[in-house]
Amino acid sequence: MIAASFNGALGHFGLLLMLTASFVGALSTGLAIVVGNRKGIRQAAVYAWLILAGALISVIAMQRALETRDYSLAYIQQVGSSTTPGIYNVAAMWSALEGSILLWVLVLAAFTAAVAWRFRKRADDPLVAWAMVVMFVVCAFFALVSFGPASPFQAGPTVPIGFDGRGPNPLLQNHILVLFHPPILYLGYVGFTVPFAFAIAALITGRVGEGWLLETRRWALFSWGFLTIGILLGGWWSYEVLGWSGVWAWDPVENASLLPWLTGTAYIHSVLVQQRRGMLRVWNLSLLVATFALTILGTFLTRSGIINSVHAFSAGQIDGYLLGFFGLVVVVSLGLIAWRGDRLRSPGIMDSPLSREGAFLANNVVFTVFAFIVLLGTVFPLIVEALQDRRTVVGAPYFDRLSMPIGLSLLFLMAVAPVLPWRKASQELLRQRLFWPAWCGAGALIVAVLVGADGWAPLIAFALAGFAAGAALRQIALATRRQGLWGLFGRANGGMVVHLGVILVAVALVASNAYTESTELRLTVGEPVEWSGHTFELVEVVGERDARTDVTRANVRLDGDRIYGPAFTTYLQMGQPIPTPSVRTGLTHDVYLTIAGTNAPVVGSNQAVLEVFRKPLILWLWIGGLMMAVGTVLSAFPGRRRRDPLDPVSARIPEPRKRITEPAVSDV
Repeated sequence: MIAASFNGALGHFGLLLMLTASFVGALSTGLAIVVGNRKGIRQAAVYAWLILAGALISVIAMQRALETRDYSLAYIQQVGSSTTPGIYNVAAMWSALEGSILLWVLVLAAFTAAVAWRFRKRADDPLVAWAMVVMFVVCAFFALVSFGPASPFQAGPTVPIGFDGRGPNPLLQNHILVLFHPPILYLGYVGFTVPFAFAIAALITGRVGEGWLLETRRWALFSWGFLTIGILLGGWWSYEVLGWSGVWAWDPVENASLLPWLTGTAYIHSVLVQQRRGMLRVWNLSLLVATFALTILGTFLTRSGIINSVHAFSAGQIDGYLLGFFGLVVVVSLGLIAWRGDRLRSPGIMDSPLSREGAFLANNVVFTVFAFIVLLGTVFPLIVEALQDRRTVVGAPYFDRLSMPIGLSLLFLMAVAPVLPWRKASQELLRQRLFWPAWCGAGALIVAVLVGADGWAPLIAFALAGFAAGAALRQIALATRRQGLWGLFGRANGGMVVHLGVILVAVALVASNAYTESTELRLTVGEPVEWSGHTFELVEVVGERDARTDVTRANVRLDGDRIYGPAFTTYLQMGQPIPTPSVRTGLTHDVYLTIAGTNAPVVGSNQAVLEVFRKPLILWLWIGGLMMAVGTVLSAFPGRRRRDPLDPVSARIPEPRKRITEPAVSDV
């Protein structure tokens, strides 16, 4: 019991250290800026490291409590168990509300310390100092939530000797992805705090030119990359674990992660227009505010208990805190934008809508409309319930119907934007640059028809995907021809690699949604059954039992070759049966097997009923995600530029890089 009390005390101390350092850091650094105390401003780094130290102490205490089964803590009583395997015991920390906030706290503290270290030589720059103040305020809020209403170190009721907890949710302890999906997703969520903090600092100092964008570009890019990979890993988890063969169901919790991704993607694109032409200043600030605010709103949706979802956490006591902080972020940010309205006038103007900046603006409009549609469909049932006290559901048909034209529009813009020059494009230039991409689109359409694709929407999607892929490949070919492998690096060319990954993801989603086949097969031992070009033969129904689980598995020989084993797994501490699918992955399609119904077949029987799915091109969804990750890394590093008189886009003379300490000319 001494060790158990020590874990709780150590965890509370860590959170108190972080909370104190955040509050004192925000107040002292802000005061030092106001009075011009350079030494006091430079002390911000000390508070940042104290914040990280407090977060690390708390996480170490929680992991120690999980490892030692410290049942004096209410949280360990909820998620701890001696039967939980080691890797899932680590992941148990973020398997429930309080621990998930603790993970958020750790990632936020790490980003705060990273910003302090990255700008350590410019710590007394008011822009950096105010950004640190904003980071401290955000840290203080989450430390307060974790120390108070969502503390994972609260003492629990006394338990009898020999007590053993139930462990985490069964869905969170039967696949290795649970170890990676939440932390990577949080790196994306929390990472957008950094560009948000610099945006607020730019508004406070009045330095709203392009300097702060240059210094935060990589922070925003990597945050977007982590959020992208986190969402895709969530889809992979859903596919491998839930037994319904899908990767995206427009679940409210899924939508909560998609919303900041949409606005973040719009920002990643439109910031190029501001850096190149000095346009869209208010728009970019608004997108950053929206992205950060939507991460807070998403946290509220998933952790307040107001929505029912397989992904959601149980009801807690932090919904008021999150809504209040969300409102504070929106009001303060919009107030600062209004205050600096005179300085936010863009020095550049759009010469022609038929230009790269015109395409980026159209891209932004489409992404914003998409975000609004998703937000409306997600919160509308909550609004109806609050106003009329009745439950309503906005299902997948709403999202599918409205997202289809948006997706097609985005594929078209992905094809056209890379070939457009800045300022204005002539018809002759467009014909020249779109020639091969158009043929790629036609070729993709022909191939789709030849392999049996039908339906106007999928065929248009495949044609536009080929069109967009041709434009991206053209850009990469030109760059590598001029610069060799260095042509793959840089914002523009790395972005084309990301585009290719997005295209693969889009094609895989369209194919799997439009052409999935499914059936229910009643299999008998020794009697092969043929369906959709495959042969299924039940070998046996076996049972496996240990201290943690009771598994009933139907071993099925697929196509006379390898045996696959869809199963029902009952977690003994909870008595909850969980279907566990088995998947054969291939380049052209997956064969997805799961036990039908809610009851497992009888062990030793000679029959089993399976639900079988034939899922086209699913593998390319994960390959596309990997390509997006690689492209994000390539985009973060500068590539070599060579003047090419044949290509007006590459022939431009690069503008000098503005230092963060220098205001833009238009700001003077």
